[in-house]
Amino acid sequence: MFLDLTILAIVLTAASGLPGLFVARSSARGERIAAAFMTCGTLAGLVGAAGTLIVGGLPTAFFPWPAAGNAVVGLDALSAFFLVPVFLVGGLGPIYGLSYWPQFSHPSNGRRLRLFWGLLVAGMALLVISRHAMAFLLGWEIMALSAFFLVATEDHRKESCQASWVYLIATHVGTLTLFALFALWRQATGSYALQPVAQDVLSLGTLHLFFFLALLGFGLKAGAMPLHFWLPGAHANAPCHVSAILSGVVLKMGIYGLVRWLSLLPSPPAAWGSLILALGAISGLLGVVFAIGQHDLKRLLAYHSVENIGIILMGLGVALLGRSSGHPEWTVLGLAGCLLHVWNHSFFKSLLFLCAGAVVHGTHTRQLDRLGGLAKAMPWTAACFLIGAVAICGLPPLNGFVSEWFVYLGLFKTAIAGGTAAMVGVPVLAMIGALAVACFVKVYGTVFLGEPRTEAARDAHEAPFTMRLPMAVLAGCCVLIGLVPVLVCPALDATAACWLAGTGTATMPLGDLAPLGVISVLAVSLSACIAGAARFWRPCRSQAPAPRRGLTWDCGYARPTSRMQYTATSFAQMIVQLFIGVLHPRGRRPHVVGLFPLPTHTHSHVDDAVLDRLLLPTGHRVEGWFNWFHRFQRGLTQHYVLYILLTLLALLSTLFPFKAFIAQWFAR
Repeated sequence: MFLDLTILAIVLTAASGLPGLFVARSSARGERIAAAFMTCGTLAGLVGAAGTLIVGGLPTAFFPWPAAGNAVVGLDALSAFFLVPVFLVGGLGPIYGLSYWPQFSHPSNGRRLRLFWGLLVAGMALLVISRHAMAFLLGWEIMALSAFFLVATEDHRKESCQASWVYLIATHVGTLTLFALFALWRQATGSYALQPVAQDVLSLGTLHLFFFLALLGFGLKAGAMPLHFWLPGAHANAPCHVSAILSGVVLKMGIYGLVRWLSLLPSPPAAWGSLILALGAISGLLGVVFAIGQHDLKRLLAYHSVENIGIILMGLGVALLGRSSGHPEWTVLGLAGCLLHVWNHSFFKSLLFLCAGAVVHGTHTRQLDRLGGLAKAMPWTAACFLIGAVAICGLPPLNGFVSEWFVYLGLFKTAIAGGTAAMVGVPVLAMIGALAVACFVKVYGTVFLGEPRTEAARDAHEAPFTMRLPMAVLAGCCVLIGLVPVLVCPALDATAACWLAGTGTATMPLGDLAPLGVISVLAVSLSACIAGAARFWRPCRSQAPAPRRGLTWDCGYARPTSRMQYTATSFAQMIVQLFIGVLHPRGRRPHVVGLFPLPTHTHSHVDDAVLDRLLLPTGHRVEGWFNWFHRFQRGLTQHYVLYILLTLLALLSTLFPFKAFIAQWFAR
């Protein structure tokens, strides 16, 4: 029944955008029908996923597809776990888009966006339940192409087109890698079925080849550093609710593919876990460092996706180390941190992108230095963004703290046993958290606090109800998991047991390894203290005497203005200078000359380390080399006749017996 509900959800979501193609471009009926279809599909999919996680120990159900000669789709706890963010965020997006991207305001691309949104959700759900390589690649390609068209929604903008093509190239490099992976899998196992293999079927060299192909193919989709180069541009230039599903869900398909594939391979070497742990540490640290140097709100959030993918990979690395060394407590804690952070990142990063969309909707700008004081005009958005910011920083009492705490526990246990990679991972994870706090203090302070810096910020208005409702649902998920993490414990236990089912590795209840009850008590107590302090502070503030107005010591300025506030650039300048060797910021400083200087300006920019500094310069250099050959292609017939003649002479020369001629020459 649960598999049937999931298949029904896939059909409803895939068909959600079709009715809108048959109504007028200016009509709102198409978007309402799409939202209704997506809501029904979401409810069916969530019921199917929740039922599978609750039932837990039942064998996997399969849906046969005769063309493949084997079972094609099935539903187990691991698939159900990843289906939750797919259907939750996928169902909230069209509701958000009713006000953020209404059809009457976007007649040229509104119908296309809703069509490919439904196909994107259906493609992700299909690949998650696939148990056959062909079905997996079908869902993967539907997801890849749908995401391409969603990123290119505003195809009249040069930035959107460039970002979409970079994404398409990157995702198809990953797809070609997966083609090679599944072809080798068929050759080694004799089947395209995605089922665990026995210990003696694959050699060690074949295992290493499978691992590195999977790491490359799925790592490109996940956006792990340095395979992240497509991610900042795509997330920054797509519509905000598209950015939310790209960051919150699409990236997790790479994580799902890697987690699922590792469950098929027997006895992973310890080097795999160390490599994934190191890759996660690099992604997490460099992701947050590059986020601090950004001045575009959505581009900043995009780099935080790289950071959180790094944290997820660190948890997966700990799980692999535990599995290879026979320590079930490492495996359970690492996998719990990895999987729960998949959920948590889907919730708080989608929330942050939806809040960024509300900011763009109310101010029509994404530049941090042009915003300020929005908490007064947009209190609901400010509160939701604050919840998302606290959660993404891994601070109590919200959900990001719980999943990062699991990763910390796994790292500590591994480090105590002498794991070198874990010893390095603990301080790196702590540094990631500290830098994330600094980054979001910058963002929240410059966007929502202080005074408006420009007319755009002064004219800001709160988002409509259909935009606030999805934000409230995601904020509630962040609060609920943070306050009562024991609610997700059964789902994590069922998923861990599913991942280890074919490996012969023992598992342990998560509740025996982590103090979930203590975490709940502390989280509720901290929330009560915060609520009490706020309740006490508000009457005190209202009863306080009116402040006296007068000039203060103001460095000679008689009339301070909002332009004299700290900007995001100046706030982060010291941290950027600490990592100048990595960030290499470039820009223009103000040029002030004389007693009465002319107006001037300043700006700074941090290029991407892979795309802007490596791939694009290399591509331009190769293009310059090929331009040298243009001199031979002038469009003149006599030139082409000459080329044909020279080719014929070269071919005829191969018939001349040079070897015999040279031998006779020397014989004389």
